Amino acid sequence: MKQPELGKRISEMRKAKGLTQEELVELCNLNVRTIQRIESGEVTPRSYTIKALFEALGFQGIPEQLVTQPAKAPWVLYLGFAAGIVYFFASIFEISMEAEYVAGEYSFKMIGFILAKSASFIGYSIFIYGWIRLVAFYKNELLKYALLTMLSFTVIWYVTDMVAMISLAFEISDYYFVKISSFGFAYAFIGIGFLGYKNRFSSIPMVIGALTLVAGVLLFSGIGALLALIPLTLAELGQIGLMIYWIQKIGGTSSPDSTFSSQVTA
Repeated sequence: MKQPELGKRISEMRKAKGLTQEELVELCNLNVRTIQRIESGEVTPRSYTIKALFEALGFQGIPEQLVTQPAKAPWVLYLGFAAGIVYFFASIFEISMEAEYVAGEYSFKMIGFILAKSASFIGYSIFIYGWIRLVAFYKNELLKYALLTMLSFTVIWYVTDMVAMISLAFEISDYYFVKISSFGFAYAFIGIGFLGYKNRFSSIPMVIGALTLVAGVLLFSGIGALLALIPLTLAELGQIGLMIYWIQKIGGTSSPDSTFSSQVTA
């Protein structure tokens, strides 16, 4: 049985026993939020969670049709993690090259700049997409939309930069501060999204969110762009580390809320 039928079945069984959700919590050692999400069909619990609920409701064993398989991490999440590492190192070259290029004096060849910017763009785009897929397991709609906003800005400004470097229509310096400000907005949005994990999954997302928000505000202001690199670097390292940690938790015996989204497929 799949969601939302499973949640309705458990809700009906609980009500038939005359139990409130709070009373059921005391019997099966789960938290109220988990039971609420199961009954509403937001998530599909794993077999041991179903067993605990059934035993608390006075039923022994789990009907075969209710047994669910543990979620498995899609391969694209591992690709996103690897892309994040590629992006992190490629961005170091891209940022330094772009600063020289905008200043009007640079010693590198244009092809090198294009390759660095392309490697950074591809790596970051896949990394962001990986996070979008990961957020499907660790529900956070605000962060999802923030990531989609960042992905959109990344594509738009990469295409714009390529046109500026290849043609003579305009220069990167003509819109450089507008680009920096837009990325600042997107980073601040992502930071707020991570802060949405308050009181969930430990304090790590909160730290990452705070660092990303500070970096975004500094970038958006323009005058603090260089200073923003410090919290931004720490935040992105944190995102890479948190990504692989959460990937490893998918399908494990210890996972957030003891449940995963029923909408996610490998």
